[in-house]
Amino acid sequence: MTGILQRFVNVRREEVAPILLSALFFFFVLTALGAVRPARETLGMESGLDAVRWLFVGTGVVTLLVNPLFGKLVSRYRRLTFITATYLFFAASLLVFWALLVFSPAAIGMVTGRIVYVWFSVFNLFSTMVFWALMADRFTFEQSKRLFAVIAVGGTVGAIFGPSLAYFLAEPLGTPGLLLVGAVFLVLAVGAAWAVGRVQPDHSRSGDAVNPVAPAADERAVIGGSAWQGLKAIVHSRYLAGITVYVVITAVIATFLYFTRLTMVAELGSDSELRTTVFARIDMFTQLATLLLQLVVAGHLMKRLGVALTLALLPATVALGFVGLLAMGSLAALIVFQAAFNAVQRAIMRPARETLFTVVSREDKYKSKAAIDTFGYRTGDVVGAFSEGAISRLGSLLALTSVAVPLAVLWGVLGVWLGREQEKVARGTDPVAPVRDQTVAV
Repeated sequence: MTGILQRFVNVRREEVAPILLSALFFFFVLTALGAVRPARETLGMESGLDAVRWLFVGTGVVTLLVNPLFGKLVSRYRRLTFITATYLFFAASLLVFWALLVFSPAAIGMVTGRIVYVWFSVFNLFSTMVFWALMADRFTFEQSKRLFAVIAVGGTVGAIFGPSLAYFLAEPLGTPGLLLVGAVFLVLAVGAAWAVGRVQPDHSRSGDAVNPVAPAADERAVIGGSAWQGLKAIVHSRYLAGITVYVVITAVIATFLYFTRLTMVAELGSDSELRTTVFARIDMFTQLATLLLQLVVAGHLMKRLGVALTLALLPATVALGFVGLLAMGSLAALIVFQAAFNAVQRAIMRPARETLFTVVSREDKYKSKAAIDTFGYRTGDVVGAFSEGAISRLGSLLALTSVAVPLAVLWGVLGVWLGREQEKVARGTDPVAPVRDQTVAV
């Protein structure tokens, strides 16, 4: 099996155990998200699409408030402690929301559904952000280009398994019951995180010429610093600011497609279980496409094309997708476009973007990354939601395309710039965004 991994996905013998444990960790996280997401979509739609846009605003406010709290956890506690606290907090929240939805009066249940919608958006971002921050902290720059796409396969399998569970359990358990399923898998994710944190294989063959292997960090060490340091670092670093803008544009484009999907499902009827199963089926097929793409290119694309060109692939997909959608104008074309967008985003772009954090300090890996992946992403959500709302009033796909295609071109140029800046930061030749410490390799 090791020989197959080495030839097919470019994995070395000493990296097999850390990769499998990391993939298992991501599997549990994405299974929890995939099981809960259909319930979240159904609960959010009960208030109408205009209300969902305002729920995006609420999500942005909540992420801004939560970021300094997470920064304080990072500053005061060791790594595995604040990672455990994050996942257990979200698991406990799921149990509370389940109880409110099942045992409270209908009016309270409606309000709870809106709260769950906002809460899930925060939960979605923080759970994946914490996972990738740990990966950036455990793997070197060279390893990340080879291995992050491989590790992402574990998440994709979880993202297929989660909606599959939701699809089969939505009717017998009811929509609120899916929250319990998510809580179980979050607890399993905590156990996997501890296993990942304790694996320390031989680094002598890493071959990382750009970012040499550093000694293993003391697991008892506390990162320290200010709770607001993440936001301050973004302001003072053009590299981190560039990543932030890249994430914002990603969120804007994703939101355009998201509201289009909500509109399609809303036209199917008002039955909540029907909507839940439809959302689950869409997610399941999308993840199958993602898995297929990962199995074909995992471990090779970034190494051969480089991070810069890899980051430009999703913007190119978006530009071509909107042009094709405008030409065909069919529902089937939109579904194919969204599947291609999600597959390229999760299988190719996301692992490439996560490599950008392997060359920054440990404090930035957790604090700045938290600000970028949560508040930055939700800012893009809000901008995208209200921009899409304004464009949809024009009732023209041409209007949406005329905004999305130029934005995708700008997005692609920024991706190429970030890839080139990463090389400078890794070598310490960028005076604006220096590497303050070496990453810790697995």
